[in-house]
Amino acid sequence: MAKYLKYTKNFYFVFTVLFIVWMVLIDSNDIISHFKLRSKLSDLKDQKAYYQERKEKIQAEREALLSNFELLEKFARERYLMKRKTEDLYVIVEE
Repeated sequence: MAKYLKYTKNFYFVFTVLFIVWMVLIDSNDIISHFKLRSKLSDLKDQKAYYQERKEKIQAEREALLSNFELLEKFARERYLMKRKTEDLYVIVEE
């Protein structure tokens, strides 16, 4: 026991222990916050990859629509219920 009391009287040892406790548990940039931020960063990177992939897919579809008139007409008819002047349009709503 006297061995441990010898260390507690040393200013540098006490200061170092208090500093480590402060940095690990009390400070606003503690270890727990770093782990939370690191996990959030990895989630955001996954979302970024997903949205970049989706953006590329949408751009490819857009290029296909703009280059092919028949595909553009099909898209407009299905999505926006467009029709020609000589046609009648019937919308069937399922209940």
